[in-house]
Amino acid sequence: MTPPEFNRIGTQVQLDIFEQYFEDLNQQLRVPQADVDYADRQMAIDEKISIFKTTGNAILNTTIANNPYWDLPVVDLYGTQIVYNQLTPLTAGQAYFYKLGTVTYQAVVGLPVELQRLQRNEFYNIQKSNLTASTLGFPTYLYENNKLFIRPTTVAANTISVDFLRKPKDIQWAFTAGVGQSYIFNNSPTGGSVNFELSSTEQTSVILKILLYAGIVIRDPQIVQAASQQIQQEEINQKS
Repeated sequence: MTPPEFNRIGTQVQLDIFEQYFEDLNQQLRVPQADVDYADRQMAIDEKISIFKTTGNAILNTTIANNPYWDLPVVDLYGTQIVYNQLTPLTAGQAYFYKLGTVTYQAVVGLPVELQRLQRNEFYNIQKSNLTASTLGFPTYLYENNKLFIRPTTVAANTISVDFLRKPKDIQWAFTAGVGQSYIFNNSPTGGSVNFELSSTEQTSVILKILLYAGIVIRDPQIVQAASQQIQQEEINQKS
């Protein structure tokens, strides 16, 4: 397997495992949990997801005078540039946006206020009555096309904070070409290598899934079968 093939497979494996967290968490929310440290499965899954939790400041956009909106953060608290077009190739220090979380408004005095997310019909209908209209004490927002439409419109610039999930960064096994068909790993800080971001508890799953994809690439049915069986057994053990 060449380094570019490994990079593509590693990136896909990491994404497979990452996206499975949300299905697993949804399943665990429907069953009773053990109230014991290290044995609570909901907490264990949330801990794995927490690696990708981040936050940033939304940016007020007044291009449309009668309908201002807020753009989602272009950089998060940790300096990672956030890319919203999933077809845009990533460069170093970038990551794809995945899911929107909590949106808060920081008033001049007091604690941040959480905005309530509404659907389009609710968002516009509640503004028709003074009793239900959005206020600075009870702000609301509509989320469409990676934009936040916030009411009331008197919310000041630089006061909206967005919690969200980013996708894992693409795997990069950086190398220099050696003699013949050999590849020499570039482990320098500026070499461009990007390691797996998953929890260390996922080591077995990562290895097995890479073997599965590698078996497909080299067209070895024995590797595919052995890896598939082991992956299936691991999933049964985790959910039993």
